[in-house]
Amino acid sequence: MRVRSTGLSRSGNKCESRAVTTFAGFSDRAVAFYADLAANNTREFWTANKAIYESEVRDPMRALVAELESEFGVAKLFRPHRDTRFSKDKTPYKTGQAALVGEGTGIGYYLAIDSRGLSVGGGFRAHSPDQVARYRSAVDDDATGDKVSDLVEALRANGFDIEGEPLKTKPRGYAADHPRIELLRCRSLMAVRVFGTPGWLASPNALGEVRDAWHHVTPLNEWVAANIGPA
Repeated sequence: MRVRSTGLSRSGNKCESRAVTTFAGFSDRAVAFYADLAANNTREFWTANKAIYESEVRDPMRALVAELESEFGVAKLFRPHRDTRFSKDKTPYKTGQAALVGEGTGIGYYLAIDSRGLSVGGGFRAHSPDQVARYRSAVDDDATGDKVSDLVEALRANGFDIEGEPLKTKPRGYAADHPRIELLRCRSLMAVRVFGTPGWLASPNALGEVRDAWHHVTPLNEWVAANIGPA
């Protein structure tokens, strides 16, 4: 990758200067890095392979989201370190690198690279009970509910899986035979497509594939923004 310009990236409350590079794809080494990390999630492995993470994962991810920023907004790259303070799992590192546009709003676009390859998606993740209540009210309404049902089916037809943290039973106040009971059981509504490791992943063509996937998610995000609103 060649240096194109200089920008700023935000990490926590600190802002650090960085070089923005031209996106050229994710190499096989990026996927292999996470496969190896999953098998040896230790500080020793990370220290020995940090340069691979930076050159094959972090820098391409930064370059990719920089290319998409003018159209979709600023993305946050998640830190590679896990917060283990309140977890029984004390492995120190995340086994994938994710980026998110729309942090804190509950509505956005998602991108990740891990041992499976590339995953792309977006949608709505509730940040409060009020958001869940507004979501279910919109799904219950025939006009707005039929619209989102059509959007979900279109996403499925384009290879997206629909995730929504569903309840095991129906939500209180709704009939079990409601025509959109599957969506009403959800507390969030995310569309994710796992691309894996296609041939284009290691080329600049991956940029277009991510852009197209986010375009597919955009109508869902627009429905959420219009009918639920941000957190």
